[in-house]
Amino acid sequence: MSPIPLPSPESPWLVADVGGTNARFGLVTAPGGHPGTVAVLAGAEFDGLADAVHSYLADHAGGVRAAAACLAIAGPVNADRYRLTNTGWSGSVGELGIPHVELLNDFEALALALPHLGAGDLASLGGPLPAPDMVKTVLGPGTGLGVAALVPVREGWVPVPGEGGHVSVPAVTGLEIEVVRALRADGMSFVDAEHLLSGPGLVRLRHGLALVEGTPVAPLAAPEIVARVDDSLCARTVEVFCGLLGSFAANVALTLGARGGVYLGGGIVPRIVRRMRESDFRRRFEANLVLSDYLSEIATTVIVAEQPALTGAAAWLAQRVAGREAGVPSSRPPHPFPEADPSVTPATRSAAP
Repeated sequence: MSPIPLPSPESPWLVADVGGTNARFGLVTAPGGHPGTVAVLAGAEFDGLADAVHSYLADHAGGVRAAAACLAIAGPVNADRYRLTNTGWSGSVGELGIPHVELLNDFEALALALPHLGAGDLASLGGPLPAPDMVKTVLGPGTGLGVAALVPVREGWVPVPGEGGHVSVPAVTGLEIEVVRALRADGMSFVDAEHLLSGPGLVRLRHGLALVEGTPVAPLAAPEIVARVDDSLCARTVEVFCGLLGSFAANVALTLGARGGVYLGGGIVPRIVRRMRESDFRRRFEANLVLSDYLSEIATTVIVAEQPALTGAAAWLAQRVAGREAGVPSSRPPHPFPEADPSVTPATRSAAP
């Protein structure tokens, strides 16, 4: 793969966040710059990733030719190959016709964005301010349930992707256990966390509650469930969702030692911040008979920034260039993406409003 050239208006970096529903694109046109010319394309309108990339460059970016790209993919990546977990898109980045392409898991890119988010990009769900320079983790329900960590090293930060959304569902209360049993009896042989903590998971969770209550209901899409605050079944669905998410977030924090904070992204939680604050989320997060004190010292914060994964993808390319210039092995370059405001410290930029 060719070295990464510096971006310019004529030969920018292409950054993308490719999810199960939408593909988000942007351009970085100067060293240290942040993504601009952002467009969100519906994945269902394209035959694959190459088709979406070419359409964005032609229709939204004036036909510019990208000198390099970093693509965050909602699914496993392996060298130059990708596979989206919740769509049929798969292949090699060689199909894109861009000289240098880096692939990241989408939550790996979201983790890389964490040091570059300001107070206006975040909303607290409880706990102290996130501790600076300690392990951070990010998780988020959307089309699926993503999980990743960000680990501090001497030179900066290292992202650690994973597939933690597919662990067993953290059913704790009697009602949650009944819902899981009902869904299994209804044909789901195994219920993992993503099956209930995602957009499709909200649909399953409402169905499971209806099965437990013995009240058949017509299916509703996830946005309708969230929007129908006066519907008792929909309201209970969101309440159970928040409690489950609290237990799941605690499991992630304990597994990764995320003393630097647990951040929540994805397409659902930023839309229901007030309901999350009023829910059982934080109590469930701290509800551990052995390590409640440990968990009470960990911040839980919602990412409300627009397109943060694009910032993370740009950060990755900037780190690669910085690592090359510093003579650091290219697998893990040293320096973080330059801050827009150098006066912002790790503590203040992680502070929630």
